[in-house]
Amino acid sequence: MGAAAGLAALGADEAHSSRPSGGTAQAPPTPRARPFIHPSPTPTPTPTPTPRPAPWTPAKLTASETPVRELTQLSPAPPPDSIALTIDDGPSPLWTPRVLDLLAEERIQATFFIIGEQVEEFPKLTRRIADAGHQICNHTMTHPITIAEMSKKKVRKEIVDAHDKIADVTGVVPQFFRSPGGAWSENVLELTEEHGMLPIDWTVDPRDWARPGVGHIRRSMLGAKAGNILLCHDGGGDRSQTLSALKTVIPKLKKRGLTFVAL
Repeated sequence: MGAAAGLAALGADEAHSSRPSGGTAQAPPTPRARPFIHPSPTPTPTPTPTPRPAPWTPAKLTASETPVRELTQLSPAPPPDSIALTIDDGPSPLWTPRVLDLLAEERIQATFFIIGEQVEEFPKLTRRIADAGHQICNHTMTHPITIAEMSKKKVRKEIVDAHDKIADVTGVVPQFFRSPGGAWSENVLELTEEHGMLPIDWTVDPRDWARPGVGHIRRSMLGAKAGNILLCHDGGGDRSQTLSALKTVIPKLKKRGLTFVAL
């Protein structure tokens, strides 16, 4: 992360003990004007290409009060053989380029939930993610694990600051939001909707952030089925196990006939 506070929080990114069990998250590529949630004194940059959207029409949630955990919660639903790979906590100057190289080699699109402080520190790398056609999404400014207990004012700042930083650096409008650690609250969900984003959770969590071993990560992810949203990380620490597992997981899931799509 760009700041020590973000780094301290990342290790616990997927600790789900306090997360609700319910689940609550799109398009042909079209350039979008860079939007701001509130006026900004910074000059408007030349927008980069918008990440290639999923190969179905713009989706709307059937139940917006809970985070999306399955692609089937989108309406209209994506193709039945679709699966989504989501990657959190970057960009990381060490691991993100390696993940991007692997995705390019496998010719698949992924969805990156990125942290505003990391975007601020590594703008060129952030633009590389967008320019490669991956979806860019909001994962807060500083990655506060306690976001569900924070005041509405503080939650708003986390979301708005990250939104503006991502838009300023990439020219891309974040369409999706993932709460740190999967910690959702009424304030978080309301502000996600208020700022035009869909809340995204996940189906398969290999807990790769805890470095449980390549075998564990691989087995967890290979248990995925069509319609699942997979979670892994390119930031927040040593991601060598994640990268090694993905080198096996991606081709095996493709061999099953599953198609990776960006949200």
